[in-house]
Amino acid sequence: MFQGSYAALITPFKDGKIDEEAYRSFVEWQISEGTEGMVPCGTTGESPTLSHEEHMRVTEICIEVTNGRVPIIAGAGSNSTEEAVALSKHAKDAGADGALVVTPYYNKPTQEGLYRHYKAIQDAVDIPIIIYNIPGRSVIDMSVETMARLANLPNIAGVKDATSDLNRPILTTPACGEDFCQLSGEDGTAIPFNAAGGHGCISVTANIAPRLCADMQKAWRNGDIAQAIELQAVLMPVHMAMFCETSPGPVKYAAELLGLCSANARLPICEIADSSKEAVLQALTGAGILS
Repeated sequence: MFQGSYAALITPFKDGKIDEEAYRSFVEWQISEGTEGMVPCGTTGESPTLSHEEHMRVTEICIEVTNGRVPIIAGAGSNSTEEAVALSKHAKDAGADGALVVTPYYNKPTQEGLYRHYKAIQDAVDIPIIIYNIPGRSVIDMSVETMARLANLPNIAGVKDATSDLNRPILTTPACGEDFCQLSGEDGTAIPFNAAGGHGCISVTANIAPRLCADMQKAWRNGDIAQAIELQAVLMPVHMAMFCETSPGPVKYAAELLGLCSANARLPICEIADSSKEAVLQALTGAGILS
């Protein structure tokens, strides 16, 4: 089962292209800082503006650098089932440990359509699939009942839950079973989500505070609840700053402040406002991430 702190990796750019050197260094730094797993080519990695070739290359680099040291759940979602199958097949062939598949955005399928979308992918590719349920970006919300149907299929392994609804993990566990992996997709709810039955977090903040995020998750698993809550309190202003504008604008700026990579993003994501830059700077300084 996937558990702990997974970084939803940013994709560094330079002169409009993927900065492979910076990306390799960034992945290596994540491992040295204790990140327990990584997710390339998710929304934070700007997958909507990556070409298919770039998407595959980013996934391949992450897997190559990681070299089995931590699990990789490769972003492989699309609002086209055929495209999601192709990206999931590539993730499998490249050596990923799982595929993160977002609910189809814009198409707005019914619950039956959602079921058939994921069933088609899991039938085509023998890889653990994590459902990415994020109504705020995809408009649709997968019901617990639909998720329970999917959990009966052999390759549907869990969910990245970005609903911010803490009733969901409580309802999902009896519906989908104890072995169904539940990862929070909202940094601010990471510890409450675990308390409600979750197993970890796929985190934006882990891009720039991997050690703190991993230590928080480890403290929770070790039963040191007080330490986990203390770290959550330290991180909360950072979580808020990372979403002061549309992600990944703020986190890429934070990464630039830390010297990890350029803040450059691809349109329609643009440079964050000066007021947002100040909010990010203050949050990083307050948490001791930046001196």
